Amino acid sequence: MEIIGKIAQLLPLVTGQGKNGEWRKQEFIIEIADGQFPKKVCFSLWGDKIDQAGLTLNETVKVFFDIESREYNSRWYTEVKAWRVEKQGAGSTVQTSSPQVPYEAPPSFNAAPVEDDLPF
Repeated sequence: MEIIGKIAQLLPLVTGQGKNGEWRKQEFIIEIADGQFPKKVCFSLWGDKIDQAGLTLNETVKVFFDIESREYNSRWYTEVKAWRVEKQGAGSTVQTSSPQVPYEAPPSFNAAPVEDDLPF
Protein backbone atom coordinates (compact mmCIF):
# COMPACT_ATOMS: atom_id res chain seq x y z
CA MET A 1 0.00 0.00 0.00
CA GLU A 2 1.10 3.57 -0.45
CA ILE A 3 0.02 7.03 0.67
CA ILE A 4 1.21 10.62 0.16
CA GLY A 5 1.25 13.16 2.97
CA LYS A 6 3.23 15.81 4.82
CA ILE A 7 5.40 14.87 7.81
CA ALA A 8 3.67 16.50 10.78
CA GLN A 9 5.75 15.05 13.60
CA LEU A 10 8.90 12.97 14.19
CA LEU A 11 8.69 10.95 17.39
CA PRO A 12 11.82 10.16 19.44
CA LEU A 13 14.07 7.34 18.25
CA VAL A 14 13.55 4.16 20.28
CA THR A 15 16.36 1.63 20.71
CA GLY A 16 16.71 -1.63 22.54
CA GLN A 17 18.44 -4.96 22.80
CA GLY A 18 16.74 -8.19 21.75
CA LYS A 19 17.81 -11.78 21.31
CA ASN A 20 18.93 -10.95 17.75
CA GLY A 21 20.98 -7.91 18.78
CA GLU A 22 20.35 -4.19 18.95
CA TRP A 23 17.29 -2.70 17.24
CA ARG A 24 16.11 0.84 16.40
CA LYS A 25 12.64 2.17 15.63
CA GLN A 26 11.65 5.66 14.40
CA GLU A 27 7.97 6.59 14.35
CA PHE A 28 6.66 9.54 12.37
CA ILE A 29 3.24 11.08 11.75
CA ILE A 30 2.07 12.18 8.33
CA GLU A 31 -0.97 14.32 7.69
CA ILE A 32 -3.15 13.48 4.72
CA ALA A 33 -5.38 16.16 3.24
CA ASP A 34 -8.68 14.32 2.97
CA GLY A 35 -11.48 16.74 2.25
CA GLN A 36 -12.57 19.03 5.07
CA PHE A 37 -10.93 16.97 7.84
CA PRO A 38 -7.25 16.07 7.39
CA LYS A 39 -6.21 12.70 8.81
CA LYS A 40 -3.02 11.74 10.62
CA VAL A 41 -1.33 8.33 10.43
CA CYS A 42 1.59 7.04 12.52
CA PHE A 43 4.20 4.98 10.63
CA SER A 44 7.26 3.17 11.95
CA LEU A 45 10.65 2.67 10.30
CA TRP A 46 13.04 -0.01 11.55
CA GLY A 47 16.85 -0.35 11.44
CA ASP A 48 18.80 0.99 8.47
CA LYS A 49 15.66 2.34 6.81
CA ILE A 50 15.70 5.18 9.36
CA ASP A 51 19.01 6.50 8.01
CA GLN A 52 18.01 5.91 4.37
CA ALA A 53 14.80 7.93 4.71
CA GLY A 54 16.38 11.10 6.18
CA LEU A 55 13.00 12.47 7.26
CA THR A 56 12.43 16.16 8.05
CA LEU A 57 9.38 18.02 9.33
CA ASN A 58 6.91 19.51 6.83
CA GLU A 59 8.37 17.43 3.99
CA THR A 60 5.92 15.80 1.57
CA VAL A 61 6.60 12.07 1.16
CA LYS A 62 5.11 8.99 -0.44
CA VAL A 63 5.14 6.13 2.06
CA PHE A 64 4.95 2.48 1.00
CA PHE A 65 3.80 0.39 3.93
CA ASP A 66 2.36 -2.82 5.33
CA ILE A 67 -0.11 -3.17 8.19
CA GLU A 68 0.52 -5.88 10.75
CA SER A 69 -1.38 -6.89 13.87
CA ARG A 70 -0.15 -9.14 16.66
CA GLU A 71 -1.84 -10.66 19.66
CA TYR A 72 -0.28 -10.33 23.10
CA ASN A 73 -2.09 -11.37 26.30
CA SER A 74 -5.43 -11.59 24.49
CA ARG A 75 -5.10 -8.03 23.12
CA TRP A 76 -4.35 -7.03 19.54
CA TYR A 77 -1.75 -4.41 18.60
CA THR A 78 -1.51 -2.95 15.11
CA GLU A 79 1.57 -1.38 13.55
CA VAL A 80 1.87 0.44 10.23
CA LYS A 81 5.40 -0.41 9.02
CA ALA A 82 6.95 1.76 6.30
CA TRP A 83 9.25 -0.23 4.01
CA ARG A 84 10.03 2.58 1.55
CA VAL A 85 9.82 6.38 1.71
CA GLU A 86 10.08 8.65 -1.35
CA LYS A 87 10.46 12.40 -1.03
CA GLN A 88 7.95 14.31 -3.21
CA GLY A 89 7.86 17.71 -4.90
CA ALA A 90 10.41 20.31 -6.15
CA GLY A 91 12.22 18.00 -8.56
CA SER A 92 13.19 15.58 -5.84
CA THR A 93 14.22 12.23 -7.23
CA VAL A 94 15.76 10.88 -4.04
CA GLN A 95 14.13 7.71 -2.85
CA THR A 96 14.92 5.14 -0.26
CA SER A 97 14.05 1.59 -0.98
CA SER A 98 14.71 -1.92 0.06
CA PRO A 99 13.03 -5.15 -0.88
CA GLN A 100 9.82 -5.86 0.94
CA VAL A 101 10.37 -8.21 3.84
CA PRO A 102 7.86 -11.05 4.01
CA TYR A 103 5.44 -11.09 6.90
CA GLU A 104 6.67 -12.93 9.99
CA ALA A 105 3.87 -14.44 12.04
CA PRO A 106 4.14 -14.50 15.85
CA PRO A 107 5.23 -17.81 17.45
CA SER A 108 1.62 -18.65 18.27
CA PHE A 109 1.12 -19.19 14.51
CA ASN A 110 3.99 -21.75 14.30
CA ALA A 111 6.22 -19.36 12.34
CA ALA A 112 9.70 -17.95 12.94
CA PRO A 113 10.00 -15.86 16.13
CA VAL A 114 9.57 -12.10 15.89
CA GLU A 115 12.86 -10.15 15.73
CA ASP A 116 12.27 -7.84 18.69
CA ASP A 117 11.36 -8.50 22.29
CA LEU A 118 8.68 -5.82 22.60
CA PRO A 119 5.29 -6.96 23.90
CA PHE A 120 3.64 -5.52 20.77
